[in-house]
Amino acid sequence: MIELRDLRDEDEAILFQWRREPEVDRWMSDADFPSQAAHAAWFRSLREDPDLRGWMIVSNGAPSGLLTLTGLLSHHRRAALNWFIGSAEARGRGAGRAAQVLGLDRAFGPLGLHKVFAEVMADNDAALKAQAAAGFRREGYLRGHVLKDGAARDVVMLGILAQEWALLRTEARSALEKAQLIGVDVYGS
Repeated sequence: MIELRDLRDEDEAILFQWRREPEVDRWMSDADFPSQAAHAAWFRSLREDPDLRGWMIVSNGAPSGLLTLTGLLSHHRRAALNWFIGSAEARGRGAGRAAQVLGLDRAFGPLGLHKVFAEVMADNDAALKAQAAAGFRREGYLRGHVLKDGAARDVVMLGILAQEWALLRTEARSALEKAQLIGVDVYGS
């Protein structure tokens, strides 16, 4: 069962450990691998800055990844969604797809957003497939948009609107509930 839970103090260390793994780092489009101090500052801001929200993706009770929404204070009522599966045991088992559905429920439910968008490395087929399954639509293609290990990488821009999620939500949740990847509906239709 996949769930999102609020971050805890002990999550800082596991997130730093995952961030150091090549399979996680290769898809990160931010700056070079952070120092321990930079990671600690990022983690602190993720828990304290009202413009950011982060949740640990938990699979059968075990930490498995991270999902964040950034830009929550925008008067446009939109935020950027980012996620990764850090636990090798959870990869390829629907955890990312389930976490996105749960994150979209929070974004369009209690957080009242109008739009959620994401930037995904163009060659990250697994993430692109998971986001398409959650209802994200391709909105653009940015050539050479990020530098990763000294090489320019292309990025796909994706987005989903609240009214689109309202139409897709029941079907997306139903498929995951039948697969026993997520529990019962928390936020209602």
